[in-house]
Amino acid sequence: MSTQNLLTGACTSSAPTPPEADGGDRTPLADAADAAEELYRLRDTFFPRDPGEKAAALRARTDAALALLDALPSEQKKSPQLRGVYEFLRGKILDVFPDYHKEAEDHLSKAVKLNPSLVDAWLCLGNCIWKKGDLSAAKNCFSLALGKGPDKKILCQISMLERSMAQGSADQALLVEESIKHAKEAIMLDIRDGNSWYNLGNAYLTSFFVGGAWDHTKLHHSVKAYQNAEKDQTMNLNPDLYYNCATADKYLENYERALRGFEVAALKDPGLGADIEVQKIISLLDKLENAMKGQLRTKKLASFVSSLSGVKLKSSHKKATIATLSEGLNKAVAVLGKVVLFIRHENVAPLYYLICDFKRSYFILSVYGLHNDAIKEGDRVVLFEPYYRILDASCKDKHYQFKSIRVDFPEQILINERAPAPHHVARASIHAHNRS
Repeated sequence: MSTQNLLTGACTSSAPTPPEADGGDRTPLADAADAAEELYRLRDTFFPRDPGEKAAALRARTDAALALLDALPSEQKKSPQLRGVYEFLRGKILDVFPDYHKEAEDHLSKAVKLNPSLVDAWLCLGNCIWKKGDLSAAKNCFSLALGKGPDKKILCQISMLERSMAQGSADQALLVEESIKHAKEAIMLDIRDGNSWYNLGNAYLTSFFVGGAWDHTKLHHSVKAYQNAEKDQTMNLNPDLYYNCATADKYLENYERALRGFEVAALKDPGLGADIEVQKIISLLDKLENAMKGQLRTKKLASFVSSLSGVKLKSSHKKATIATLSEGLNKAVAVLGKVVLFIRHENVAPLYYLICDFKRSYFILSVYGLHNDAIKEGDRVVLFEPYYRILDASCKDKHYQFKSIRVDFPEQILINERAPAPHHVARASIHAHNRS
């Protein structure tokens, strides 16, 4: 799964407030700092349908902000401290675009040399270097900034960078756990900060995929963090928050909530592709509904499920049917079924099948952690410790409802009385990028 918005690695630091002139009048340097803040606010909140419109607006604001810096009297750049602020602002303004900008790095590097205590300059320099792919150097910048004292913004950036470093790494799981740890540290510094909660939600969502896309506890933690982020009114303008929360809900098969989330994300940022996700879910629900309708005739069904009677369980689990299950996890029982249909759809996970149990009752089986060639139509399946629920969703005046069993990991299933072959076990992956 390629989810660019799991990482938002662009610099979001606030510029240090330049000193005011004698008498309390604002200086041109202070005006330039305000212009830089407005430039980044535009970047983070303006999502027109045409991406070119945003790029043009950013260029115009960038030129205006640089003009303010160009107009600075020379005496306001004499001291190393003021010169450091000037270089920082110039580098930050130039770095507002998503691609790496060498001139921005040069100015930010000068800023930290002139004024090593300028934390925001270290933060922006780290993000600039991150864009050119030097992740270890970027982390060094963030670590130097964090050395000046605890800071939630820096901890969030380190957390995001660690998720990026995890891609393709032998220490992938460890790096993602470090990402979660730093995200939690940021929250402890300000429990009301929505961006820190949003970052923690992203860390847990990434952990879900890195762990093989079966541990639903990570998804529940992710959704909870996103819900806490939404309590911060400043996060209402972040379309990625709604998109990512909807993604977590989708994998939890909370399809109605996922639909609402993707619809909100599509309204806030038409270029995010959330409307495509809405159509994917509706298409899937239609396919599940059609599968439940296309059941076998009674006589053919009897022959189809007859082989289930001979299945012997080599465990202490008690045989059960879909009708005898309770909502939620059903321990110490096993459901025997026959695969009637593999239901193809566009999502990474889960796999969906129409199953008939030995009492000839139909249900939908959702399977995580296996490749789509592991289970074939006509196979016998034994489902241990089944998680039972009724999938229930409404969309555009249409109501969907199905009985469902979820299999979270390969150890929960036998296929034709055998455990899944090692090459059939899937490990879903997620690729996150530095998103400006």
